[in-house]
Order: sequence, then structure tokens, then C-alpha cells
Amino acid sequence: MDKTSPLLPEIPSPAYICPFDQACSYLDAAAKELKLDQGVLEILSNPRKVVTVSIPVKRDSGEIQILAGHRVQHCNVLGPHKGGIRFHPAVTLREVSALAMLMTWKCALLGIPYGGAKGGIAINPKSYSINELERISRRYISELIKDIGPSVDIPAPDMGTSAREMAWMMDTYSVNIGHAVPGVVTGKPLSIGGSLGREMATGRGVMIIVREALKDKGKSLEGTRIAIQGFGNVGGAAAELLHQAGAKIIAVSTGSGGIFAENGLDIPQLKAYQKENNRKISGFSKTQPISNAELLTLPCDVLIPAALENQITQKNADRIQANIIAEAANGPVTLEANLSLEARGVTVLPDILSNAGGVVVSYLEWVQGLSYLFWDEEKVNGEMENLMVQAYRKVMQQSQERKISPRLAAYVLGVGRVAQALKDRGLYP
Repeated sequence: MDKTSPLLPEIPSPAYICPFDQACSYLDAAAKELKLDQGVLEILSNPRKVVTVSIPVKRDSGEIQILAGHRVQHCNVLGPHKGGIRFHPAVTLREVSALAMLMTWKCALLGIPYGGAKGGIAINPKSYSINELERISRRYISELIKDIGPSVDIPAPDMGTSAREMAWMMDTYSVNIGHAVPGVVTGKPLSIGGSLGREMATGRGVMIIVREALKDKGKSLEGTRIAIQGFGNVGGAAAELLHQAGAKIIAVSTGSGGIFAENGLDIPQLKAYQKENNRKISGFSKTQPISNAELLTLPCDVLIPAALENQITQKNADRIQANIIAEAANGPVTLEANLSLEARGVTVLPDILSNAGGVVVSYLEWVQGLSYLFWDEEKVNGEMENLMVQAYRKVMQQSQERKISPRLAAYVLGVGRVAQALKDRGLYP
């Protein structure tokens, strides 16, 4: 398939590993396995809507700065669009488009009635004050007011955003509509309709998938050696839950580097240390400093990339020593590296499965918001676990029956469900 899109500009640099091209490559592979009609493939290869808005923001200094905000809605065949909003300097339109496509397959794989979307602004949130971030968030959502809504497109937090930004966005939408609309975003504070369990959801989902993969190999989390690249919301939550389950977390990292402890890290103490030291983990007692690159190649049972995309490539794939890789980040393993790892017998648990816990609990929050009936944390976690385990089992069954990798099996399930829904609904007009 031609990976160009009439809605997305070309990337000029040949050295750039384009996430949109990779997403299309995975779609191509699934379409070939499913023997999809070429016309259906073309529909699924292109986002339904691409919106770029101008965001004028008044800095605290009085200076006016113009930012570009993106929102890509990939597919709404199964239901309203769903996806995060990220504030990060590396945000590009094609990256956002790739993530929107992946969200479509993720929701379909988990049996959630959503289509994929994603949004973003290319800024470093640390370079802006809280007041400036509020103005950016509110203006961004006000520019998208006709393109979002609880039955249209439901944003959520992503890299660089949190419950705070979601509260501002929900309020902006509600003020414009004239009444409170808790279902317009997920990942909100509990005080305005957020869900219990949301903060740890993605990390909990990673823990569940790793646990199930180990179980299939006749092992348990107890004593399993795990390295985690990324110690933020997702990696930190996964580390905490895995540690509680008896796993030995031997290394973690942040953007500035990582730490290693042969006998395992005390994760609760590390989190307390990080909180007291402005989110830094360097200098934690009885650890050795390591780089992010070194962490990826440590001898361990399970490797969890929970940072940025394209961390495991052809350049370092042959030095990966883990038996299982659980993609907690979006696209941390490139297509070429994935093929190399699979050839060596490494089990790669794909992102659309491993990190789906967040969108599952977002869906549960949306359901609670629409019904105005809220659940306790035990019920939320139980519902999420059921969906995650069911999806994992379906992926493994598909992998064995078709004799394909877990990644391709996950895409076959996700893409296949969307393609079937598209066929059943037909093409308008």
C-alpha cells in the first residue's frame, strides 16, 4: 500500500522512522492475513478527519505566541472517537495520525465501542506557567468545540497532560454548551466525574498482560527480573504493582538516565525519594547509574519500554536480552526490530494490547459519566482486568491458530473487527 495520505504532508527526512508509516505497515500485514478488499484497506489507511487549529496564547510577559494544535479522528465505525491529548515538543501531525490509527485497533481489540483519535500541541509544558497552560488548554478545546463531545470525540490525558488539563477542557466545553458535560473527556479529577482506578490503569494493564504471559510460560511474577524504561505515570505504576506482586525491578529510568540494582529496587522508597527530589531518581541509595540505552540491553526476564517510540531498533535489537518485551509506550519497537526479535524467539507483547488498560478505564469512566452512576475502585479494576485478560487470551489463541506473532494476531483481531463493522454498515452514500 502507498503510505502517503491526501490529508497528511510528507516527511522529508529519509532518516526519520515515521510512526505513521509503521502503523500503515502493521495494517498492511493484518490486511494481507485477513485478505481484505483493497477498497476497505484504503478507507482504513486514511484518517476520517484531520484538524489543525491556531492557538494564540498570551504569555505571562504579555507576549502573544501562536501555537498549532492538532486533532486527528481516524475512524468512527464502531463508535465515537477516543484518544489522548499530548503536550510534547516532538508532537507532529503524522505522529498524532499514527497514534489515532493505533487507538482504533486498540479499542476494537478490547471490544470497546470507540474509534481512534489523538491530539497534541508541540510544546514543552515545563516551559509554561500553570496560568499559561490553562489558557492553552482552554483555547485549544474551544477551537475544537464542534469536533468533540460525549457522542463524537472524547479526549483524555496523554504525555504532558493530566487530570488538571482535562478539568480545564471539560469546564470550557461545559461553559460553551451551557451545562456540565462530564462525558466530554476522561481522566478527570474525581470531584467532577473522574473514575477511581484511572491513575494506575495503564500500569495495571501492563502488569496484567505480563502476568498472563509469564503464566503461559509456566512462571509467575514472584522473583521475575524486570527492567522498565520510563518511570512516569505508566512505568511508575507498573513498577509499583509488579513490585507488590513479588517481581524484582532491577532497573528504571527517566529522560535524564536510569538506575540499576542487581538485587532489585525498593519501589515504594524510590517513589518517595523521587517525590522529595523534584522527580529525580539519580543518587538513590545502593544503585548504579545507567543510561536509557544500557537499560534496554540488561539481562532480565521482562523488559518494559514505557517511554517514547522507536527505542528498540535494528541498531540494538540483537543486544536485547529479555525473553518478554511488553510495550507500555506507543511504538517503542520498530517494525524491523520486531521482526528480528521474533526470529530470536523473544515474545513481544504489542502496545495495542499491553497499554490498553488506560483506554479501558477511560471507557468505564465515560459509561459512569453518562449514567451518573459511579463505581468503587474494586469494581473498576475488576471490569478492567476481565477485559484485559479476555483480549490477551484471544490474541494468544489467534497467534497459535494462524501461526503468527502476537503482534500480528492483535492487529488481525482489531483490524478484522473494524473491517467487519465497515462491511456491515456499508458505504454512504
